[in-house]
Amino acid sequence: MDFEKQSRKSRASTGRSGRWELILITLLFCSSIFSSVQGSQNIRLAWNPSQSLAVAGYCLYSGSEQGVYNNKIDIGNNTTASVSGLQEGRTYYFAVTAYNSDGVESAISSGISYITPGLIRLLGNTNFNSMGMEFPVASGHWYEVQASENMRNWTTIGQTDIATSNAWNQFWDAQAGLFSTRYYRLVLH
Repeated sequence: MDFEKQSRKSRASTGRSGRWELILITLLFCSSIFSSVQGSQNIRLAWNPSQSLAVAGYCLYSGSEQGVYNNKIDIGNNTTASVSGLQEGRTYYFAVTAYNSDGVESAISSGISYITPGLIRLLGNTNFNSMGMEFPVASGHWYEVQASENMRNWTTIGQTDIATSNAWNQFWDAQAGLFSTRYYRLVLH
């Protein structure tokens, strides 16, 4: 299946003094402010057509648990579909069936999963000099990890390779302990 993703930026913050309190406050504050902007991401899925001449169309199934599909979309005879409203950091599962002109569906295909990029989770520090974070990546894209002390001037502190699969990626900022406050964001390429 083929995935396409729109560019998004994500931010997280930490400070040296009161590091854990600041993280908790920042995460609570950000979740209440940014909750209205989440859920606007899209994914484009594609599959090979059935070889059967009796196929009249396809249904796309989706859900938030593996093997549990609570959404069904009749795609007609298309072999691609776009799904919108995906929330950053959540995993979604997709499968397809074919149906004939009487509406009888085939067995459901093998499912695939997709972790929606656009979220940074802070993992904490192993010592006072580094801060760990993780974020989902989309296949075919690479990411810049940027840091700032004031959210106006951003510096690229690392980047990923081009992702070959949709998975969680970890990054450690070895310089985090040198700053009283440090904000992070991702830039998708």
